[in-house]
Amino acid sequence: MKNLKVVLGLIALSLMMVMPAMAADYDLVINNGRVMDPETKYDAVANVGVKDGKIAVITKDKITGKETIDAKGLVVAPGFIDGHQHCIEPYQYRLMLRDGRTTLLDTEIGAHGPKLGEWYKRREGNAPVNFGVAVAHEFARAEVLDGFKDWKHLYTPDAAQTRSTKEGWSKTRPTLEQGNQILALIDQGLQQGGLGIGSTVGYMRAGVSAREIFELQKLGGRYGRFIAMHFRYTPGDDTSEVNGIQEMLANAAALGTPAIASHFNNPGYNMVHELLVRMRERGYNVWGEIYPYAAGSTALNAVFLEPEVWVKALGHKYEETLQDVATGEFYTQKSREEMLKKEPTRLVVVYKIPESAIVDWIKMPGVAIGSDGMPMIPDDNLTWDTPYEDLPNTHPRTSGSFATVLRLARENNIPLMQAVSMTSYNYAKPLGDMGLKAMQVRGRMQKGMVADITMFDPETVRDNSTYAKGTLPSTGILHVIVNGTIVMKDQEPLKGVNPGQPIRFEPVESKFEPLTKEGWTQTYYASPIDSGGGIPGSQPNQGGSPATPR
Repeated sequence: MKNLKVVLGLIALSLMMVMPAMAADYDLVINNGRVMDPETKYDAVANVGVKDGKIAVITKDKITGKETIDAKGLVVAPGFIDGHQHCIEPYQYRLMLRDGRTTLLDTEIGAHGPKLGEWYKRREGNAPVNFGVAVAHEFARAEVLDGFKDWKHLYTPDAAQTRSTKEGWSKTRPTLEQGNQILALIDQGLQQGGLGIGSTVGYMRAGVSAREIFELQKLGGRYGRFIAMHFRYTPGDDTSEVNGIQEMLANAAALGTPAIASHFNNPGYNMVHELLVRMRERGYNVWGEIYPYAAGSTALNAVFLEPEVWVKALGHKYEETLQDVATGEFYTQKSREEMLKKEPTRLVVVYKIPESAIVDWIKMPGVAIGSDGMPMIPDDNLTWDTPYEDLPNTHPRTSGSFATVLRLARENNIPLMQAVSMTSYNYAKPLGDMGLKAMQVRGRMQKGMVADITMFDPETVRDNSTYAKGTLPSTGILHVIVNGTIVMKDQEPLKGVNPGQPIRFEPVESKFEPLTKEGWTQTYYASPIDSGGGIPGSQPNQGGSPATPR
């Protein structure tokens, strides 16, 4: 009898070793879904077990858990990562979830450096999605050159004020002392864990020198972090657009620093893509993003919308290309001038490229999706509960970018794995390679990864937002999980469920080294005699004599 008990015990132990885990082993189980992992190219119907916020198992075996989702007919994909979102606010979270987004990052403008820690603190425990922000070049210039201090949102939405009051942030060339002040403000944000540096140099063409951009990338490089750039000549033509990104890429190559080509879906995009691919082949951590729309959106007083640029240089007509977001009416030069006097930062839609190009963008491997989602103006009294149809109008990319990519991939026979990569892995991978730990465990459907998961019907997923009504939610995305917690089920975002985590670096000591004329000459001159020209912070040569740093 004793031997029989031993044999039975050994059999039971063996069964425990080979049998799938029992119910108590998983917090959540997703059964029967088509699991897709962009990194390994795994693509199969399988079951997923989630425990303690992470993917614990992906298996063909039957598993059970405390909570179960039947994903039959659905794709089970890594949670969508929006690396370029200018509105990370409660009134937009439902739209973001309906579009499958689990992480929102503001990398193009970002937060004011000294306020970055406060920006994160406001969202901790209050967001259903993960959130992160870069450090704003534009806002540092606004404080130093315009004296702006009236921070409210601490990030992109404050541009409605900084851009409407004074023009120093855009048009003033700083002195050496002011340049150091700008860099010092940005450095504060990097110390506090900012993801990188966001520069909207395309809005500051007259005021920002090539040297200033180089020093930004040098500062970011000391922390091993990216610069994300709205290029100097965007929007432009297929030569100027490419020249704009070449400025950033040349600096990245010289400094060995990461770089993001913000929304390069403009003229010259094919060459920009080739530049990025070839640089990655040589080991540089550079990448780019697109949003799947032929029109962009910006403020009415953007420098590139001035007649000298938009009409004379680029050959556009206001009547065909510049549309008011709120009214849907197209501007004339006269009506634009009149509106500038009343509301200079009024939102407009800018038509700039043929619709046919959109499908080409989605075919490009290694490219990420960044929606460039816009703040809603006015945002007073907007809450989670504000009906979609009552939200102020905005560019449709705000609500529908990710569903649009999936729909266009289906309609144009683009491999679904390509589209899934664009929605998640293509942002997670380079950010993770940069050392951002939170992105080393996201953007993938693998055991041990954070359970940020988006489930959608590949046959029906679609965008519904339009230029006329940009706040209509996407459909066909059924369930969203963030950090192992269900935040949307059966297309219904769950109010008060806030598992979103900060995406940031740990605080560190300052790495800023102020620029000096003497330091530069000692490093780069064979003789420490200043013959003028090209010194950091020097003013343009006005009278034929060597420029003198101030």
